[in-house]
Amino acid sequence: MRLRSDIFASALVRRAFAAGGFAAVERKGSPDAGAIAIRQVFRNGEETLYLPAPQSFAEEGATDRLFEARLVAASSEKVAEMLEREMRFDSDLWVVALECDDIDGFFEIADGS
Repeated sequence: MRLRSDIFASALVRRAFAAGGFAAVERKGSPDAGAIAIRQVFRNGEETLYLPAPQSFAEEGATDRLFEARLVAASSEKVAEMLEREMRFDSDLWVVALECDDIDGFFEIADGS
């Protein structure tokens, strides 16, 4: 069974604070099954945007959420533009911002292979 979106987003925020960073839920979507977008904000103002990975990246029977980096070291304007497009497509989208240099272990990232 997959973890609810509101619980997953809350756990991300807690992990960021526990790691000495900052996090905030910028937009709430469906608490049960909304997709989640993750903005990793760096000190230099650049951002990396993680969005749900296509189902083809998931292993058979996997229940964890899997993400892929869609924009890497991009400007906040480019990230905002992509998020606007995603929100027009999916009105239940959650957006979580993490201000942490290292997010290793916070969530699963697809390797693309």
